[in-house]
Amino acid sequence: MIVSDENRKSILKNALNDSGISVSEEMIGQLLFFHDLLVEKNRVMNLTAITDLEEAAWKHYADSLAILKFIDLKNTETMLDVGSGAGLPGIPLKICCPWVRAVLLDSVGKKVNFHQEVFEKMGLEGIISVHARSEDAAHTAWMREGFDLVTARAVSNLTTLAEYCLPFVKEGGIFAAYKAETAESEIKEAEKALKILGGSVEAVENYRIGENNRNLIQIRKIHPTPKKYPRKAGVPLKMPIR
Repeated sequence: MIVSDENRKSILKNALNDSGISVSEEMIGQLLFFHDLLVEKNRVMNLTAITDLEEAAWKHYADSLAILKFIDLKNTETMLDVGSGAGLPGIPLKICCPWVRAVLLDSVGKKVNFHQEVFEKMGLEGIISVHARSEDAAHTAWMREGFDLVTARAVSNLTTLAEYCLPFVKEGGIFAAYKAETAESEIKEAEKALKILGGSVEAVENYRIGENNRNLIQIRKIHPTPKKYPRKAGVPLKMPIR
């Protein structure tokens, strides 16, 4: 069945509005353009299991943009999306916060190529994609402690994610981890790691995406991360800080 442009806009707007997120008509159009590029590329490479717009409106776009309900990004100048994958949440956030200088980071070259294709086709400026593992990228001078905001929607537990992400966050900046209902138990397990890595949990925001409960964990960077972190590739996952 062919869905009209107006119906497509309504599907996306309804999901965002029901989630308490308000964006402009122009941004709705850009998000739909991105969705079309994602679906097209997904036919030839595995980017996402969710391609239906009605489902993606909630699980891709409303979830990616949920951070806008809890963190005022008006004064955020730089953002890094770690393990960006299909470009989520990095690309939707760039679309809705065009003033932010954004970097997407992924270890899979084909995904980075997809990001760059999206930037070109959408005419997005002030955004790049980097092909590297976070364990390596965090030791490069221009990236280490270089970002006001670092995001991750990865499935790794918070202890491992903190070692991947906190080294990129400026002192005083925020690491925002999108998590499911296991947030509280993961925070408890990550207490030692956060202390060592320079982070402190500032807030845990609960929100609903359709039928699903989600949590956004905001971790403030309160002191620099020791230079030894992150450890070599694979170690944070196999031997998390305990």
